Amino acid sequence: MDQKYIELFDRYTHGAMNRRDFLERLSLMAGSAAAATALLPVLENNYAQAEVVPENDPAIKAEDAEIAPGIKGYLVRPAAEGTYPAVLVIHENRGLNPHIRDVTRRMAKDGFIAFGADYLTPMGGTPQDADKARDMIGQLKKEDTLAYGQAAIAALTKIAGSNGKVGAIGFCWGGGQVNALAVAADPNLKAGVAYYGSQPKEGIDKMAAPIMLHYGELDERINAGIADYETALKANGKTYELFVYKGANHAFNNDTNAARYSKDASDLAWSRTVEFLKKHLG
Repeated sequence: MDQKYIELFDRYTHGAMNRRDFLERLSLMAGSAAAATALLPVLENNYAQAEVVPENDPAIKAEDAEIAPGIKGYLVRPAAEGTYPAVLVIHENRGLNPHIRDVTRRMAKDGFIAFGADYLTPMGGTPQDADKARDMIGQLKKEDTLAYGQAAIAALTKIAGSNGKVGAIGFCWGGGQVNALAVAADPNLKAGVAYYGSQPKEGIDKMAAPIMLHYGELDERINAGIADYETALKANGKTYELFVYKGANHAFNNDTNAARYSKDASDLAWSRTVEFLKKHLG
């Protein structure tokens, strides 16, 4: 697909325009409303594909849960008895949707107690309307989202079956939240993985947890902040791993989005992520 369509969709999904304006611009760009309509199934998420790991997979146990007062989401753990590290999974700006639930199941199948937090819980939870979820997330305050993440991490250190070590993984908006948790220097956070998340502008000197950063080469909007972030990480002697995946777009891990998904980049990033988390969480 022509990159111009992907860039337009990226602007729309991140709040630069409403759906009507997006469709009008897409129609102009594609040459007609019919052509734009034909592009939509490729540009938009198809949650019918969001089941790499089925909810009834015998290797996992999944449930909607409230792990601490007001901290709700999707809790998935390995079915086998044992002690496991825990991972907070932080969604994109579309909320706790079927894709992020599937990612949470993948984490559990790879040997973690995984909690896909719903950051929209204080506003009634993630709605089915993706645009509404985006608008609701835009209303959240930074201090509130940070507190929500820290409360979830604290709960995961004590959850049944946890070894007490907790990491965080986030995508897009969630990647930015992982970076925010890292610079907040929460002692309960033992490792963070941020997929194409916005970079922190300050507090990098306070970071304690090692961090892994994944970016798509074609993601100009987010990649504009890489150089300054890496310079600060190096200057402050922080433990980090940074990867830029050639030919990959923003949201390259989202396999429900045909236009932006990159299997090669996603598979490699995921293998690196699991190895990194197991190394630092035990």
